[in-house]
Amino acid sequence: MNIQPLRFLRRGQVVTLDGVETHRTLLDLLREDLHCTGTKEGCGEGDCGACTVVLGEEKQGRLELRAINSCIRMAHSIDGMALWTVEDLAHDNKLHPAQEAMVQCHGSQCGFCTPGFVMSLFALYESKPGQPISRTQAQGALSGNLCRCTGYRPILDAAQAMQDLPTVRVDQAAVLAGLRQLAKPGAEAAPDASYLNPKTLKDLLALRAKYPDAQLVAGCTDVGLWVTKMHRQFPRILDVTRVKELRRVERYKHHIAIGAAVPLTDAFAALVADRPQLASFAHRFAGLPVRNSGTLGGNVANGSPIGDSMPLLIALGANVVLMSVRGHRELRLEDLYTGYRKNVIAQDEVLAWIKVPRAVRAEFSRVYKISKRFEDDISAVCLALNLHTEHGVVTHASIGVGGVAATPVRAVKTQAALLGQPWNPATVQAAMQVLRAEFSPISDMRASAAYRTEVLGNLLQRYWLESQGAGDTSLETLVLEGAAA
Repeated sequence: MNIQPLRFLRRGQVVTLDGVETHRTLLDLLREDLHCTGTKEGCGEGDCGACTVVLGEEKQGRLELRAINSCIRMAHSIDGMALWTVEDLAHDNKLHPAQEAMVQCHGSQCGFCTPGFVMSLFALYESKPGQPISRTQAQGALSGNLCRCTGYRPILDAAQAMQDLPTVRVDQAAVLAGLRQLAKPGAEAAPDASYLNPKTLKDLLALRAKYPDAQLVAGCTDVGLWVTKMHRQFPRILDVTRVKELRRVERYKHHIAIGAAVPLTDAFAALVADRPQLASFAHRFAGLPVRNSGTLGGNVANGSPIGDSMPLLIALGANVVLMSVRGHRELRLEDLYTGYRKNVIAQDEVLAWIKVPRAVRAEFSRVYKISKRFEDDISAVCLALNLHTEHGVVTHASIGVGGVAATPVRAVKTQAALLGQPWNPATVQAAMQVLRAEFSPISDMRASAAYRTEVLGNLLQRYWLESQGAGDTSLETLVLEGAAA
């Protein structure tokens, strides 16, 4: 088995590293091999942001920079990309505006989290050339970074102050030229390489058939934890994130097709464009660096019972498309799962597409995430509802639930209790009791079984109130409005 060279662009130069083992994380590579110790190791699970770095790729002829967590990102996954660490920002003994603003606004105290904040600010700075940065934008960009001593007010001040400093910008033309040089034919991995990074769907399916035991990855935000927390090693990894066909969001008259390699950031943007009411939920799905790295396809295929995207997709009536060299098949998303982290995907298959029906005029859809922290946290309960009513009667009911069973599930009994009934308080109260009785959740570190059961009914009542035009005074609205003030 070959360990192919790892090649990426840094400081305008191509970096080539030989012998980097397949299971090494990007953080390990930076700190141990390249001695870039400015990038810190904190939680080792993409939760604190101390390890944040920025990756660059060409997208539609332009350079796109995104902050990601290096602690759970496989080193070989950045092959062919551009990389920035905190050591790369200052030039000629002058700090980058993201760094200088942190100094001027007193945004650093102990300093351990500071490099991660600076890298998130750097990505934000490059995404808003010459534009003012709002408090809400700053809060969103820093949602994956934690500070335990300075507090967020001066750091948010720094985010807004960056644009007032002398301009320093990445030379996009030079970086794009370097990326295109890296992408020239001849740099492909050997057929028996330990880290396989196919560029086309045809190649992906052929490799999946040839190496059915290879570990599939798509962003590594979960598999990375298997490495950092469970110390697992994989003889061979098959990475789907460079497959051009699966990096697309395709919009059709009746549905949106989201490729399995589409980052969560872009997948949620597509869903929010069709259903704007999902914006708050999308913002609360992990932190921005996790959403920039992880994919919707990976979240669905992983099948965690507390994976937040699945209840929403179940409620929206999403299907998944599985593909192999033998052909393809399509099934309802909830039918993908057979048990705790078990599914019907054959060894030679990959989850290729997620098809989400477009919004229709008669629907009223909402998704509620209950967690101890507003951002960057796992749900205790997630409830998604999509009801259609005509002349005061429920004509369609679709409900997805997370955190109450071994898999994300559809609330079949509750749907039946609503379908064909008048949409009024009596129907809602009856459905609340059915919903509370439909599942037998467990107690764990996030919530007790009794709490989960009670909250399920309460969320259905909340949905009813919002359907009647009650003002939304939810935590989501209050926090986001406060950030904008």
